[in-house]
Amino acid sequence: MADLELEPTNLQQLNIKSTPRSEMSLFPLDTFEYEYAGKEIWIDFEMPEFTAICPFSDFPDFAVIRLKYVPNKRCIELKSLKLYINSFRNIKVFHEHVVNIILDDFVKACDPMKVELEGDFHVRGNIKTVVRTSYSKK
Repeated sequence: MADLELEPTNLQQLNIKSTPRSEMSLFPLDTFEYEYAGKEIWIDFEMPEFTAICPFSDFPDFAVIRLKYVPNKRCIELKSLKLYINSFRNIKVFHEHVVNIILDDFVKACDPMKVELEGDFHVRGNIKTVVRTSYSKK
């Protein structure tokens, strides 16, 4: 199995075009000082109206994004998080990539102690997708 040769991608020969990261123009995440640094609390957000565009079909993908984190020295500012999440609406991106982009941007913005992130995508074509990732500061 170690020498397994994978089939080529895009066997359906579809015009698949994800939005390049450099062209996403996502709203910047803003932060504020966490005055209780060193005191562990969990902050949970649920964003039930997430929308992005499927690079295969150009149809919208809908999801509930759940983000849970322990702040370090900064907390995320809610309005900027809302605007950031809503800025995905015209972005062509795969489910698997969305959670990684959000995680990377979130960690870069507020340097949390821990993050758990879930993209719970609505059923399309009889398939439901849930993508999870996490981060812990070393």
